[in-house]
Amino acid sequence: MRKKLLYYAIKYQGDCKQISKAVINNEVTFDVEYDGNYVTLVDDAYPRQLLELKYRPWVIFYEGDFSLLNRECIGVVGSRVPSELGIRNACTLILHLNSKYAILSGLAMGIDSISHREAITHGRKTVGVLGCGIDIVYPKVNEELYKIMKQDHLIISEYPKGVKPLAYHFPWRNRIVSALSKYLIVVEAKMRSGTMISVNEALELGKEVYCFPYPFLWEEGMGCNALIQSGSNFFCTINDIEDL
Repeated sequence: MRKKLLYYAIKYQGDCKQISKAVINNEVTFDVEYDGNYVTLVDDAYPRQLLELKYRPWVIFYEGDFSLLNRECIGVVGSRVPSELGIRNACTLILHLNSKYAILSGLAMGIDSISHREAITHGRKTVGVLGCGIDIVYPKVNEELYKIMKQDHLIISEYPKGVKPLAYHFPWRNRIVSALSKYLIVVEAKMRSGTMISVNEALELGKEVYCFPYPFLWEEGMGCNALIQSGSNFFCTINDIEDL
């Protein structure tokens, strides 16, 4: 069955719904070679957290230490163009989080890449979830970060090698970030932000969401303030971060 799933994943370029149809219809498969690491839904190593999802990834492709997904992960999300306050909050968060947690994010620009880099700087393990093939560096400015994470940490994707970072991949990527996270932390977000997709996924899964509060009428943080108003947890002191 795992070879079937690999074939479908490559044929349909990781499209979860298309793979589901192929499985239901028991589509004919052919032998396929894949030069890389992968875990399928039927493997014992498949992350149990992903079973909570309505649309479970059929195959997870990866580079690095897959056993990191056996640890508790803290999901960190936020703006791709963060303010100085947002950057400072991200750095403070990573510095003071309990060292038992691996830091998980989406390897995008902004808060994602800052969180990964800060984790590495402080000797922490970090996991990146991609919205493209595992062999594609996106954005290009993260090339050095990719190399480090593939070697000593973990990068995963439901998309096989060669699949481009298409816009609609990233909302799907966000469900994986939410599912693999014990807590989801929103460092900075505007009212209309892709970050909110991760938040909605996390809430549907019953995960706790934490936010940093922002000053009144501070546009970059209005999404965080709106989440707090709706009942999300928020950080007031360093102790709040250390107590997670």
